[in-house]
Amino acid sequence: MQNCMMTMDWNDLRIFLAIAREGTLGAAARAIGQTQPTMGRRLRALEAAVGHTLFQRTGEGFVLTDEGQVMLAHAERMEEEALSLGRMLDGVVGRLSGLLRLSCSDWFGVWMLSPVLAEFSREHPGIVLELLTDARLYSLARREADIAFRIRPPDEADVISRRLLRMSYAAYIRRGAAHPSAGDGAGCPLVIMDSAFGGMPDVEWVARMLPNAHIAARSNNREVQARLCALGAGLAVLPVPLGDGTAGLERIDLGEPPPTRDTWLSYHRDMRRARRVRAFVDLVVERLAD
Repeated sequence: MQNCMMTMDWNDLRIFLAIAREGTLGAAARAIGQTQPTMGRRLRALEAAVGHTLFQRTGEGFVLTDEGQVMLAHAERMEEEALSLGRMLDGVVGRLSGLLRLSCSDWFGVWMLSPVLAEFSREHPGIVLELLTDARLYSLARREADIAFRIRPPDEADVISRRLLRMSYAAYIRRGAAHPSAGDGAGCPLVIMDSAFGGMPDVEWVARMLPNAHIAARSNNREVQARLCALGAGLAVLPVPLGDGTAGLERIDLGEPPPTRDTWLSYHRDMRRARRVRAFVDLVVERLAD
């Protein structure tokens, strides 16, 4: 093993990576434009050079051994360095391009993501950002979206998720309006999520805090709720960045704060090597993560 780095050929590592990613010699050969016999011969040469079997040959295809897993991590780093060198020599370092499709709720896109999107666009003008903010949960597995921001991780297979931030909520009324009676809420109109979201924590919280309040309006759009509240339609429980940023609203204290909600950032495992995805995720985490 001491001299294996001296005897390994980078082209053999490319073949190793292709087999690890494709699972069969035939598919790997097609992916990198080699013949299947050449792939098999170069893999054997690589295994001889490192002194270990890198794949188990099964009826289903090639499966990495423990030694192969170790090799994979290092080979991927070497590949990234080789690609980086090529970009530098070509004078295209930092120039990313392509489409990046994002999915999130309406208010989160306006109040939280927009500043990050503007900054990212200035840094990477070759990337087209597409932000989808309707109520539909876009599938990451089917590539309906590349990155999603949601209040709970998607349950799709092969999706990478991380908690991005914990969002605080507060109760708001129109500035100068009469405060509702604490512990009662009789006569207090409410602006809440529509019936499809009736089980959300903030809806249950305001019903418990103001049991005699009545529903004046419903909407699945947080910005609509904030606007109705500012126009005097009723009390609304809103994410703090939205409520504090909407003119004409003031926070009120009902004795305990509303429950917080986590926001999760998710993308499909197959997208983790996409440079535009990594660049955007890094910026979002730097600007928004708590």
